[in-house]
Amino acid sequence: MNPDKQHTLKGSATLKGVGLHTGEPVTITLRPAPVGHGYKFQRTDLEGEPIVEADADLVVSTDRGTTLGKDDVRVNTTEHVLSALYALGVDNCLLQLSGAEVPIMDGSALPFVHAIESVGLEEQNAPRDWYVLTEPIWFETKERGTEMLGVPTPGGEFRLTVMVDYNSPVLGTQHASMYRAEEFKTEIAPCRTFVFLRELEVLAKAGLIKGGDLDNAIVLEDREGTRKEDLMAIAKLLGKEYRDVEIRRNGVVNTTDLKFFNEPARHKLLDIVGDLALVGRPIKGHILAARPGHFGNTTFAKRIKEKMREEKKGTGVQFDLSTTVYDINQIEKILPHRYPFLLVDRIVAMDKETITGFKNITLNEPQFTGHFPGNPVMPGVLQVEAMAQVGGIFALSQVPDPEHYTTYFLKIDGVRFKRKVIPGDTLVFHLQLLTPIRRGIVHMKGVGYVNGQPAVEAEMMAQIARDKVPAEAPKAKAEA
Repeated sequence: MNPDKQHTLKGSATLKGVGLHTGEPVTITLRPAPVGHGYKFQRTDLEGEPIVEADADLVVSTDRGTTLGKDDVRVNTTEHVLSALYALGVDNCLLQLSGAEVPIMDGSALPFVHAIESVGLEEQNAPRDWYVLTEPIWFETKERGTEMLGVPTPGGEFRLTVMVDYNSPVLGTQHASMYRAEEFKTEIAPCRTFVFLRELEVLAKAGLIKGGDLDNAIVLEDREGTRKEDLMAIAKLLGKEYRDVEIRRNGVVNTTDLKFFNEPARHKLLDIVGDLALVGRPIKGHILAARPGHFGNTTFAKRIKEKMREEKKGTGVQFDLSTTVYDINQIEKILPHRYPFLLVDRIVAMDKETITGFKNITLNEPQFTGHFPGNPVMPGVLQVEAMAQVGGIFALSQVPDPEHYTTYFLKIDGVRFKRKVIPGDTLVFHLQLLTPIRRGIVHMKGVGYVNGQPAVEAEMMAQIARDKVPAEAPKAKAEA
């Protein structure tokens, strides 16, 4: 198999099961598709057999699974089958569904892997459209505790590293990784979805997991004192026949053992693979995820798509650097900084709320002697300092005698570094006033750009302080 060529299936593969949440019987058929088709779901049970593309921009829900929607058509729980297609190198596939939800099968991606392998792959006469991460892409949700970071890999591999932490004495903190796509079949695909026993009643009352049972999910119990009667009541609520199970030392409420000691973390990795398939292009890079979920996964996929669109435009944010508001001589009259700590070369635009200035990065600057020999990189702290100096010029321009004032940092928030800044780059800073200046307090948001693409961003607050009192003019001598 040539990894740089597109692939589809050699034939069609059909699987039958029930939807995890609907509990309805459903058939899915994976069919070959032409070059550039990508992944598309087709609802054969609806009039006109409408199609919903596997696209991050079409995600309409991430509640206990990834749901795609277009117009009034929905496709639920898409992540497991997409993970199998993506990891096995299938670029183009038509997924025909006889219902609204992909069958849960055994709660893993392995049945889909076996179905794909049963028909094999066919190489297509077109190059694979890789998306190669060349700089970090970052995302977090503080309310969910999710952090996701994509970084370049030296050899251009697709890698995943996952950490899950549910603050549970049973699950604890778990890690999982996949450094080669070939590992997916044996190490990731067999891992089943999981749920805490305390969640089952809530989900059942919400009309979900109608198709769930101990054969297609890992059930975990981290509370003391759970009785057999409690298990029977939950089984009745789910409309399932009660089975004589036990709660094991590891908290697993199942008739079978875990397939791996960290099976929940591996399943989270599986979900990420399926949700990243919604990017629409295979990825070369290392994705690191802490406490991931479908919301974070799909939002991160959207971030990657946004980055792809920015790069496709090729131009990024444009600034006119030919104009001059303050040249270096005028800047020295406003700022107290001097070489080697004066980090602004020119101010090119300024109005009542914004300012734009730049710094040319040159190899003869002293920081490059040690940062780093043979690999000169502009230190992040100096990038932020340069941005702050541009903001300082804006702040001091608001007073009639700036030479008698100094700006002092109060706080810095939301600092992000998005690419390396090296000698030869021009770092353009654009800052926006966030709130009106009151009592000398200046609050601004800034972004530094290289070649029109964001390199650094931060939110800063400073105070303008008068600390230099002009000397009084000498008094004239009284006439004798």
